[in-house]
Amino acid sequence: MNTIHKNVILLLLLGVAVSGPVCAERIKDIASIEGVRSNQLVGYGLVVGLDKSGDKTTFTGQSLRSMLTRLGITLPPGLDPKSKNIAAVSVQAELPPFAKSGQAIDVTVSSLGDAKSLRGGSLLMSPLKGADGQVYAIAQGSLVVSGLSASGQDGSSVTVNNPNVGRIPNGAIVERTVSTSFSEGDALVFNLHSPDFTTANRMAESINRVLGTNTAKAIDATSVRVNAPVDPNQKVTFASVVENMMVTPDDAPARVIVNSRTGTVVVNGKVRVQPAAVSHGSLTVTITENPQVSQPNALSNGQTVVTPKSNIKVEEEKNHMFVFNPGVSLDEIVQAVNNVGAAPSDLVAILEALKSAGSLHAELIVI
Repeated sequence: MNTIHKNVILLLLLGVAVSGPVCAERIKDIASIEGVRSNQLVGYGLVVGLDKSGDKTTFTGQSLRSMLTRLGITLPPGLDPKSKNIAAVSVQAELPPFAKSGQAIDVTVSSLGDAKSLRGGSLLMSPLKGADGQVYAIAQGSLVVSGLSASGQDGSSVTVNNPNVGRIPNGAIVERTVSTSFSEGDALVFNLHSPDFTTANRMAESINRVLGTNTAKAIDATSVRVNAPVDPNQKVTFASVVENMMVTPDDAPARVIVNSRTGTVVVNGKVRVQPAAVSHGSLTVTITENPQVSQPNALSNGQTVVTPKSNIKVEEEKNHMFVFNPGVSLDEIVQAVNNVGAAPSDLVAILEALKSAGSLHAELIVI
């Protein structure tokens, strides 16, 4: 495998791109190379230059005092610099794989205090740290805020989008490189985004079909190990060949996803139902109050009183029972439920009942 020539790999790449099945997907779209990943960075900073829309919190004043001290300016003891033009913010960024020192990355700035808006502000130099506590980038620059907030003297206000979050395109400079295991060893491991034994086996077979027997081996439902050249230059080209190969992923397992908060129900095409008869109706009770006024006769020394009177009405929907035939498909399930006039919440109750009865052959997931 280490003797694979660059030109041969390029020819293989062209062949795979032309001969791939129409219904298949590239390996790079369904899997990623182990060790090639981004890293999250976070930092704390100050945004200055705001139009009296900054923080009123104590820790913002403490941060301002600390920053001025580092710059050689000492404030009198006990003085709280209550500046309305400054806001304390958190700075987040994503360090992409193979990022080198000197490259620029985008950052997102979010208010930590009670600032009304970050619009028009500039972020002062803020170090961005990784999970290991090391500084990997330095952020600074003017914010781009899409949100807008305005208020009047009578208390009325209007807010468009979110004025307390902004971005700085290319706002951070990478200072430290994160090492990866890509150039180490004589193999590459591709991890599927959605673990599946069938898809992993098909991926290994597709790679072996092009590059030779025993080139790839499926380790488990997620990982496929592929023998690769040791030379870094050839390994990059080899990775390009493999990730552009076409694989037909297997269909997802039969699942019914229910969002209990929004009432959304998603049923995939693999769901099947065993013979079952379903009848679903709802009972509606309506209570209306119609108070009556009792007026005494003249010269009777009586009192005018209000007598409560309640009207109770009970309605029950008379929905017909419908039957699921053996192994019905998704289309038939939807059609049967629509014919009975079931709402999304009713559909959830029907699916749960079918699952409890053992007639729904699918995984029921409530999110």
